[in-house]
Amino acid sequence: MRISLDTNRYTDFQRGNTVVRQVLEAAMEICVPFATVDELRAGFAGGSRGAENEKWFQLFLSRPGVRVLYPDDGTTRQYATLYQQLKAQGTPVPTNDIWIAALTLQHGVTLYSRDAHFDHIPQLPRV
Repeated sequence: MRISLDTNRYTDFQRGNTVVRQVLEAAMEICVPFATVDELRAGFAGGSRGAENEKWFQLFLSRPGVRVLYPDDGTTRQYATLYQQLKAQGTPVPTNDIWIAALTLQHGVTLYSRDAHFDHIPQLPRV
């Protein structure tokens, strides 16, 4: 399985969650959307262990089979479609999570998150 990693699942992984570790170890590829990177680094900047957390994150990103997903023109079009869908449904989702969903759909990977608001995007494959 190729997965797109949400912020909360990376945090679970770093906290030693056995199930999350097993899912990540079994993945053929782990994609980390830029918005996940941004959220993690914002958290590191506000924490007392920022440098240590950044070091571990860099090690994670350098693992074989791990890559960061950045937006391009196709991503912005996917984002716009999702934004309009969620607006029409009356089910807003945080902006960063729309970016995560857009990149996940664009790259044909499966989202690994525990955020329930992704349920409002039924076309989004999830673990």
